[in-house]
Amino acid sequence: MASKPEQEPHQANGAVLPVVPMDRLTSPDRGQLVESSDFLGPDGVGVEAVVLESRANAKGVREEDALLENSSQSNESDDTSTDRGPEPASPLKETSFSIGLQVLFPFLLAGFGTVAAGMVLDIVQHWDVFKYVTEVFILVPALLGLKGNLEMTLASRLSTAANIGQMDTPKELWRMITGNMALIQVQATVVGFLASIAAVIFGWIPDGHFSIDHAVLLCASSVATAFIASLVLGLIMIGVIIGSRKMGINPDNVATPIAASLGDLITLALLSGISWGLYKELESKAYVNPLVCAFFIALLPIWIIIAKRNAATREVLYSGWEPVIIAMAISSVGGLILDRTVSDPNFAGMAVFTPVINGVGGNLVAVQASRISTYLHMSGMPGESTETAPRKCPSPCSTFFGSDVNSRSARVLFLLVVPGHLVFLYTINSMQGGHTTLTLIFIVFYMTAALLQVLILLYIADWMVHWMWSRDLDPDNFSIPYLTALGDLIGTGLLALSFHILWLIGDRDTDVGD
Repeated sequence: MASKPEQEPHQANGAVLPVVPMDRLTSPDRGQLVESSDFLGPDGVGVEAVVLESRANAKGVREEDALLENSSQSNESDDTSTDRGPEPASPLKETSFSIGLQVLFPFLLAGFGTVAAGMVLDIVQHWDVFKYVTEVFILVPALLGLKGNLEMTLASRLSTAANIGQMDTPKELWRMITGNMALIQVQATVVGFLASIAAVIFGWIPDGHFSIDHAVLLCASSVATAFIASLVLGLIMIGVIIGSRKMGINPDNVATPIAASLGDLITLALLSGISWGLYKELESKAYVNPLVCAFFIALLPIWIIIAKRNAATREVLYSGWEPVIIAMAISSVGGLILDRTVSDPNFAGMAVFTPVINGVGGNLVAVQASRISTYLHMSGMPGESTETAPRKCPSPCSTFFGSDVNSRSARVLFLLVVPGHLVFLYTINSMQGGHTTLTLIFIVFYMTAALLQVLILLYIADWMVHWMWSRDLDPDNFSIPYLTALGDLIGTGLLALSFHILWLIGDRDTDVGD
């Protein structure tokens, strides 16, 4: 079978091959390839290229074009130069050293951010607004937890988009920025409003006292704080991710810890300042609080319209609420434990250490969840059965001692716990945070709680991300809120247990009060 002389030949594996017309390769219904062709090899000997049968599927034209391209090659299929698809992106080839090096700086920055948030709370708790509107204390853990979830989810979503090439062109970059910024404004406003309602309810239940002025103050403070913090942190995250890509750093390693650390510090500072300012206006200008609340809620339709027009954020706008609301419920249990312990003299100092142990655990598991999600996105779409989503319930050995890149990163993140916490404990002790004296036995119990917390979280992350992927859920949008909320609950519970054991065995040096 000879080709037409006017057709330009192809070259593959050293053989000169002619272009085979489409009508020679396909049956009339274009459903399968049916012919074999005799081509001339480099020595003039005929080489038979067998065109394999392929059924047309939903991707019809694209797969047919790929088959037509492959039909112009010889049958030397064992040649290693044959294109077998794109190689995995660079993040999947990272060594343990490179992962640790990239994670170390943002991890320390995130830790110091949580230390700073604890010190800020230690100062502002004596302000009038915290003394007379005690529901603000209830608002703090809920708002910090929810804001951290939103910002870390945004960072994970943008990191995945950057790693799989969805932010390479200016047009794609602008589309991702506008859609995601509008989305987090919607989420932050709604979350801030729900957090204020929860604070009012939890403050009213114990003593039965309700003040409409305090309720409006909480609503205005919470919504304004969530909105402004979302705007600032969202812009910071975009800058971090773009800068990371330009510097050749995997954004998954740096974006989520920075989002978490800055989220806690900035949100707490804004909440304290805004609530203090609005409290000052409460007596003379009572109309200011409802106006502030109404203003930010009135902006919601604008952000909803912008987010709905963007295909990348439209699905999250409709389906991204469940994890945030459930995470709020999980964090509330941890907040209840904290509320029952901080007022007990036997647990003195626990309030200073709680943000640190919870923040570090949440930061590390957010990095791991973001990395696994990126790894899965590189092989397909959620719900697709791929080799990278093997089992629904992994064993602890496979999670921490496997040879794949995700097990490697889990080991690196786990090994960062002890040196990181030692640095943070020394910083707290140097600044006399909580007026607590550290002892060797306290450090041992604290480290045990921290290691156990991170161990549990990393294992849950390995299972949860793969499980969500198999259920056609995008882990970038669903996993991190659950994991960070579980980090708050597990960290607070283990820390309270450690303090209780220390009190039982008589280690009173950890409870030195002012």
